[in-house]
Amino acid sequence: MKTAAQLVKLKAVHNQQVHSIAPDEMVLTALKVMAEKNVGALPVIDEGQVVGIISERDYARKVVLQGRSSVGTPVRAIMSSPVVTAAGQHSIGRCMAVMTDSHLRHLPVVEDGKLLGLLSIGDLVKEAISQQADLIEQLEQYIRGH
Repeated sequence: MKTAAQLVKLKAVHNQQVHSIAPDEMVLTALKVMAEKNVGALPVIDEGQVVGIISERDYARKVVLQGRSSVGTPVRAIMSSPVVTAAGQHSIGRCMAVMTDSHLRHLPVVEDGKLLGLLSIGDLVKEAISQQADLIEQLEQYIRGH
């Protein structure tokens, strides 16, 4: 079974970069980056450390619904913090459990305080399905005696 770090590395091989933002950037900048990169969340990095995460959900609930301006509001004012993270050695199943229990769609993978990558629930579901398909294939071969 793959680990979170292995899945992050696999995403990197397919040119799926992790984009991040600083806490002092304005929310409008974060929205532009998310739209340009077609992502739903950005880890918030301060002095090399993950200090939060900003998502489309944060924008909707903490800017739009509260009547704030995305132009004048810094990311730090609406980011989710402290951020729930996974360690590189965590299994795909454990990551899925954390995301389900915490109602998350994006999970930063962190080692020694440094961001390795960001996993979405879609990344994890796709990997879980792939692992199940591999197991089924192995069991079918075993049953056939091959």
